[in-house]
Amino acid sequence: MDTVLERIRRSDPRYFQIAALSLLLLWGLTALDLEVRPGNAALIVGSALATQLFFTRRLALAAFDPKSALISSLSLCLLLRTSSVALAVLAAVIAIASKFLIRRRGKHVFNPTAFALVVLLLATPSAVWVSAGQWGSTALAAFAVAGLGNLVIRRTTRADITWAFLAALGAALFGRALWLGDPLTIPWHQMSRGSLLIFAFFMISDPRTAPDSRPGRILFASLVAASAVFVEQALYHPNGALYALVFGAPLVPLIDRLLPGQRHRWPGAAAGSSMRRQFSRLLPQEGPMRAFSKLTPLLVCLALAISLLAASPAFAFCGFYVARADTNLYNEASQVVLVRDGDRTVLTMANDYQGDPREFAMVIPVPTLLERGQIHVAEMALIDHLDAFTAPRLVEYFDDDPCARDQRRRLFAQSELREEGARMDAPAAKRAKALGVTIEAEYTVGEYDILILSAKESRGLVTWLKESGYRLPPGAEPVVGSYLRQKQHFFVAKVNLEEQSRLGVEKLRPLQVAFESPRFMLPIRLGTVNARGKQELFVYALTRNGRVETTNYRTVKLPTGNEIPPFVKSDFGRFYRDMFRQQTLAENERAVFLEYAWDMSWCDPCASPPLSPQELRQLGVFWLDEGGGTFVTRLHLRYDREHFPEDLRFQVTGDTSTYQGRYVLRHPWRGTTTCQAADNYRRELGRRQRVEAETLASLTGWRLDQILTKSDIEALPATQETPWWRKLWGR
Repeated sequence: MDTVLERIRRSDPRYFQIAALSLLLLWGLTALDLEVRPGNAALIVGSALATQLFFTRRLALAAFDPKSALISSLSLCLLLRTSSVALAVLAAVIAIASKFLIRRRGKHVFNPTAFALVVLLLATPSAVWVSAGQWGSTALAAFAVAGLGNLVIRRTTRADITWAFLAALGAALFGRALWLGDPLTIPWHQMSRGSLLIFAFFMISDPRTAPDSRPGRILFASLVAASAVFVEQALYHPNGALYALVFGAPLVPLIDRLLPGQRHRWPGAAAGSSMRRQFSRLLPQEGPMRAFSKLTPLLVCLALAISLLAASPAFAFCGFYVARADTNLYNEASQVVLVRDGDRTVLTMANDYQGDPREFAMVIPVPTLLERGQIHVAEMALIDHLDAFTAPRLVEYFDDDPCARDQRRRLFAQSELREEGARMDAPAAKRAKALGVTIEAEYTVGEYDILILSAKESRGLVTWLKESGYRLPPGAEPVVGSYLRQKQHFFVAKVNLEEQSRLGVEKLRPLQVAFESPRFMLPIRLGTVNARGKQELFVYALTRNGRVETTNYRTVKLPTGNEIPPFVKSDFGRFYRDMFRQQTLAENERAVFLEYAWDMSWCDPCASPPLSPQELRQLGVFWLDEGGGTFVTRLHLRYDREHFPEDLRFQVTGDTSTYQGRYVLRHPWRGTTTCQAADNYRRELGRRQRVEAETLASLTGWRLDQILTKSDIEALPATQETPWWRKLWGR
């Protein structure tokens, strides 16, 4: 036993790191349903190994060592997201090549994975992204990542840099929360992200890029942590840690010079040659054919990538649309349309206010000072159309006569506002000034009186709003103070009864604001103060490039394509509500759900026609005249203060793959024709209906016996258990 333990202690710790990363990838693919394409993952690993082999032969190294390449490629699989096979291969090549080409005193300067990600994020921002929120923030995720990572860093003797980074990051985030007056659940949520822990345990702890001495490592970790907080909280970029690590890496040689320490070497590693000698060996010193042959591994990978890219399959769906699950299924549901391109945002807010217009008030933090031309009133019909176009839907099939074997083929076809300025009377303006409130601008837009406010402190602003007739819930002051310290202004709206009467508006219309800011977020915290239970929020994001996802919460696809009993057609509303409730419980009530992602120019099947170019322009899609398309993403969440302590943060991805929440009804054939095929069909029909009933029970939590009764299905024996390997790979 002692001999075995001693061998484990002396073994290369990179084996443990490879095992840990592999388990994390497997866990992410099976339990978290990470959107890692198996083909991309295989090409990333293969390209990394091929690049490692190329440089091993080119530099005449003693032996081919795949361990470092495997670690870098597995890390890329965990973090890199792209729809381009060529870019996935390029990321692996850049990561491994950087180890050999960018060196100083025998050490590579950059962490290979972080360097490749940052290069591609800067060079191709619309095609490459990192899904920072997809690992979630549950205690189980944090424990699993931290436990595996702790095993790795203890084996690589670089635990100090990880703990120093986490301590410095925690001090910065918790200190910032205390300064802003935020609840400590916000920094705790930020610290427990799985992607952050992957970075801390597997990237910054890389012994070949970290400073040699312990004081140097602690200093470097603190600098990276402070820079990461600055990038994310001041520059509003979701990948602050990656940028901080890459742009801080050139400081490591300076830190090693000021705080020297013992150089780390893997077990059995020989001393590396100088950068000049290694680089000289890369230059062609032989005939062109000989040099070309040494490039073969890289050329093969690139050729394979191009061939796979050219063979991308098309997606289509055939069926009859019969019902949709729109927002009318909920009594209290807020709807927001976000149009985003670059730093430009158009935000349209539809409220579900029911009551006396004199009681209506809206207070929303905005990142910039809004001018009159940036504020408009939209028509509710636009959002209703967008809701209908993107809503989850039922579709139905009808089984054919099994004896005929003929398949049915069906083809689907696919405000002018009166603008007046308003002025506050002198006493009200004087009172505002006394409370430290600055009225930056005031307008009348349609049926609304609009104020743009800033303030020195939250108490004065809250006092002024209450004195001016705006109803704020108890507990709003700390949240208002947090937004003020983040230099945000407040967009305040009340109903102008005279204008409402003159315009003949009975139902309040959505408000629309346009602004330019690097922040791509949606403030929801004021809505959680003193809220009565959970609230429904539907977000429709319109972009030029691709799907939108949240960066600080998991974005999860609703189950789709499930076959359920036909009787659900008459009870679709209850089915959808119960199914959504079950999904939120399965995700610990902390996820944002993707219900639709599609190009606006077509649909299959269509719950309603796509929005016209005129309608899109009215919603703020400002790039149509430039020839760009429009991609729509529909997100749905049920939120409260406990499970969603932070405002929603978004990013635009390059993912243009289509998705829709749809549920299939298959009506059985009821004919009397007799043949062998018909006999087989009747025998299998009962089992199929049983599976449909079990699927419905699983999705909604409904009792199986009641479903069987409604479906008029005999209580057949339970279906045979699906083999575990089919469950694993048949997701």
